[in-house]
Amino acid sequence: MNAPIFILGPTGCGKSRVAVELAQLLGRAEIVSADAYQVYRAMPVLTAAPGVEEMGGIPHHLIGTMEVSENNDAATHARRAQACIAGIKARGAVPIVTGGSGLYVKFISHGISPAPPSDPELRAQLEALPPEEAVRRLQEVDPEGAAATNLLNPRYVVRNLEIVLLGGKPLSYWRNNWQPEACGPGFSLTREVPELDARIAARAAQMLEAGAIEEVAALPEALSPTAEKTLGLSLIREHLAGKTTKAELTAALALLTRQYAKRQRTWLRREPWAAPVPCTPETALKIYHSLG
Repeated sequence: MNAPIFILGPTGCGKSRVAVELAQLLGRAEIVSADAYQVYRAMPVLTAAPGVEEMGGIPHHLIGTMEVSENNDAATHARRAQACIAGIKARGAVPIVTGGSGLYVKFISHGISPAPPSDPELRAQLEALPPEEAVRRLQEVDPEGAAATNLLNPRYVVRNLEIVLLGGKPLSYWRNNWQPEACGPGFSLTREVPELDARIAARAAQMLEAGAIEEVAALPEALSPTAEKTLGLSLIREHLAGKTTKAELTAALALLTRQYAKRQRTWLRREPWAAPVPCTPETALKIYHSLG
């Protein structure tokens, strides 16, 4: 079997470790990242990209391969990932896709949506709107699409409004014309929320001690739209500007990451193809045996 295996889960759950252990059990396997930000080589600490030791001798793809000035989006990343997957299969190995960036995962697992790609200029204009104005405009141009959108999430509102304005068709058109492709087996790693929250808090503190602040300070001024959205980047910039103490930064980074993990858990619950699996020291072995 060399169909892609998807190891998914919220940030901080331990999916990178499980993916490596599974690859080692399989013998011939390589890992493809579905993370939107680990692709940037200048931010390995802030993005929690696995280091050489954590990679466990397993080839990893799409980690630390882009400059922060280069833009990345789900469709572009998916095309690169599919090229990696094809190469891994050609070598007779099993591709393991791991990550928690929802749309990036979905485009790799089910194919790229035909909806128009993001337009940086229009996106900037829409993001500058007050949230209530963006909601009003989406309701005006696509009432049905607005009703199916989480209007409390500005990111979803802006992207859906952008799709309608660029494509000239309602959201339902793009959904109905997206025929998902078959994908390999998927597993969604889970942990009890208090345990995950504690892991996230510990990782936030460890990141800052490991050099995330210095990493951000060394970044160039001009970042791509994708790199600008890296989790925690704006918080560290505020700290560098003297607006927060390190203790305040640590708490804020942990809170922001917990909120992100909650959104990831919500997305994963809507993906029945990814079977929930409790994350324990034996998880990789259980997945290995389940593959037959």
